[in-house]
Amino acid sequence: MANVFDHLPAPSRDEDITELLSRQEARIERIVSTGQSTPVDAPYDQDHDEWVLLLKGAAGLWIDGEGERTLRPGDHLLIPAHCRHRVTWTAADEPTVWLAIHFR
Repeated sequence: MANVFDHLPAPSRDEDITELLSRQEARIERIVSTGQSTPVDAPYDQDHDEWVLLLKGAAGLWIDGEGERTLRPGDHLLIPAHCRHRVTWTAADEPTVWLAIHFR
């Protein structure tokens, strides 16, 4: 895949995660969401930092201690290791495309 907008998957029950690059110190993923969210009782608590950039669509992101924020194209943030967070909603009428960089 040379363009992150090429070959977007059809809407599905699950998010589509495509690994674009993996190295010992970092992993880059394209995530395509179509209405998915993280269960309230199962927030992410990762052992590594994650930087996310919303490229297309829209989403709600809840971060422990900060509350919920709405993300639109161009919005990005760093989620530190062990910062509990979850996706509260993603656009159901269009793909939401994320670029996520996981690193130590």
